[in-house]
Amino acid sequence: MNKITKRGEDFSQWYQDIISVADLAEYSIVKGSMIIKPYGYAIWEQIQSELNSMIKAKGVENMYFPLLIPMSLLNREAEHVEGFAPEVATVTHAGGEKLEDPYVIRPTSETIMYETFKDWIHTYRDLPLKINQWANVVRWEKRTKLFLRTTEFLWQEGHTVHAKPEEADAFAKEMLEVYRTLAEEVMAIPVLTGQKSESERFAGADKTYTIEAMMQDGKALQAGTSHNLGDHFAKAFNITYTNSDNQQEYAYQTSWGVSTRIIGGLIMTHSDDNGLVLPPNIAPIQVVIAALLGKDEDSNNNILKISKEIQTSLLNKGIRVKLDDTDLRIGEKFFKWEQKGVPLRIEVGARELAENKVGLFRRDLMTKESINLTEIETEIEKLLIIIQDTLFNRAKDYRKSRTTEVETWEDFQKYIELEYFVIASYDGTKETEAKIKELTKATTRCMPFDLNQDNLGKCIYTGNEAKARFVFAKSY
Repeated sequence: MNKITKRGEDFSQWYQDIISVADLAEYSIVKGSMIIKPYGYAIWEQIQSELNSMIKAKGVENMYFPLLIPMSLLNREAEHVEGFAPEVATVTHAGGEKLEDPYVIRPTSETIMYETFKDWIHTYRDLPLKINQWANVVRWEKRTKLFLRTTEFLWQEGHTVHAKPEEADAFAKEMLEVYRTLAEEVMAIPVLTGQKSESERFAGADKTYTIEAMMQDGKALQAGTSHNLGDHFAKAFNITYTNSDNQQEYAYQTSWGVSTRIIGGLIMTHSDDNGLVLPPNIAPIQVVIAALLGKDEDSNNNILKISKEIQTSLLNKGIRVKLDDTDLRIGEKFFKWEQKGVPLRIEVGARELAENKVGLFRRDLMTKESINLTEIETEIEKLLIIIQDTLFNRAKDYRKSRTTEVETWEDFQKYIELEYFVIASYDGTKETEAKIKELTKATTRCMPFDLNQDNLGKCIYTGNEAKARFVFAKSY
């Protein structure tokens, strides 16, 4: 049986062990790239399904753009290319010849999309334009970690074009709310929603909005971002439209995305020393039926008959259910599904069937009870809701227990070292932010929308007048 390092002993190894025992992913022969295995990809498909429907509800249409981007396009927006230059992979030769204009393997698609948008948009009637693509991207990372930071990863990237700046900003915030809904209501990951600092915002954006989650080691994970791009890219790519007064104006844009790194957040938010823990709303398998087969053929036939009847009834209720009728030993069968984090396990064996009952195991609490066969449907539906809420509230309570507001530099250093979310005022300068990061390894995670910005007082580090109150933390 696969062993898991305890969280408190080595959190990084624990994380890798969870991925291994749950059979989610592994590294490929291509340095820094991962193979997403069937069960890990099934989780991504659940995320895709939930998020895709929410995106389309905002009037966004899916399409696809090429993987290769001419280097000349990337150079069009100076701040953008500077932000991505260290991570860019470039194709310099193709078809046996050196290319005059090398291609970049997309790190993100703003440039190639916007070169096209300028030909699609002519008048105010063409706006807003709202598109999204599900794709892979490549960023040449020096240090990698499965799901969290790999050379190639999967994501969705949405891009919109608007007539007015306030429309773009409002839509960027709308999409952030979509990401909050995905994180909190589907994946049971509590997040802070807010605005990034100038240093942490997306290269080329006016404003970057973010959802920030706390992992079980106290570090922050940026789980999704939405950017108000202003008119910077419109000016770089000449995206203009004729307004209702027949005058030419530059358009305003947004971009926003969630990637497979959110699976890393899912793992680190809920899992325990027994393996993966999945909230029911995102679990590819919500219920596993463990048929406890023995040596008696008649008994086994009855166990399988009842198991299949339960499976059919739950499938008819729209519950994602799997029947495990393999000949694994009972302990191995239980252990397998516990490590994979399936929220509920129904145990169908001869002993409990004799009393017209089955066993019911909750993965979140590691507890078991017996229930009557007639109660299965209602009990399963009820418990899936309870488990979802339990996991969310547990993670939220944990974040609350490791969040503090400080007023002195000494307390700031103390709680950052303890890996808390630390709320503090600072003077808003890049220089101060860089110095705090140098001294403590903490970065500004966001200025939460619901964080009081009155009576800011003095900067936690310089003692100068503070410009904002931010959440600081060490991060992934």
